[in-house]
Amino acid sequence: GGLTVLRALRERLPDERFIYLGDTARVPYGTKSADTVRAYALNAGALLIDRHVKSIVVACNSASAVAIPAMRERWEGTPIIGVIEPGARAIGESVRTGTVLVLATESTVASGAYQRCIEACAPGVRVVPLAATLLVALVEEGWTSGPLVESVIQRITEPVRFERLEAVLLGCTHFPALTDSIGRVLGDEVTIVDSARTTAQAVRAELLRRGLLTEGGPGSADYLATDGPERFARISERFLDPPISAADVECVDLV
Repeated sequence: GGLTVLRALRERLPDERFIYLGDTARVPYGTKSADTVRAYALNAGALLIDRHVKSIVVACNSASAVAIPAMRERWEGTPIIGVIEPGARAIGESVRTGTVLVLATESTVASGAYQRCIEACAPGVRVVPLAATLLVALVEEGWTSGPLVESVIQRITEPVRFERLEAVLLGCTHFPALTDSIGRVLGDEVTIVDSARTTAQAVRAELLRRGLLTEGGPGSADYLATDGPERFARISERFLDPPISAADVECVDLV
């Protein structure tokens, strides 16, 4: 799922060098407890800090919801940006009243992070969070369109069928792959906010503010995974253009 964020980052920041770390040995995070997700995120952050990154993007809604404060406290001088705050701000800029649907995983919904952030940015908005963890599995298997996918989306969004939705926020980094299908189910009049793109905009703004933005560089991406580089490379075909091969993925240990 974080690959959708990486794709948006590379489009918005083409001169930067990225190190992408996929914790493939321990996903999904969306069904795990807050304490477990926080520990995993700190493990991942430590590895990236050891590789001398200038900023960390937490490209996972579940980790962003529970781990950002602990990461910022541990690495105080490093800009650490999650995907929740930028998405919430985008809702605040486009919706003033009405109902906003947040599609997310179980742990993100349980954290209440999107509800708090959106209500702070747009006090007149009613937020309806729905756990849609099943959609993660569909995207991982390449099921992003067609009658079956739309039927699942329709079933998940059944509780808001009679609501007058103003917008839907894609509160999981897998869900941008389902944008067209979600739009067909919910209708053209509903604004779809992609937190991957809003995060890329936020990262660029923060790097520029701190004088850390690279301009005129060659731009590149290195890929790390904690397990199954072959599967990681295969799944990347659904998110990256051009895709990568297993030989491009370094296997690392987060213990």
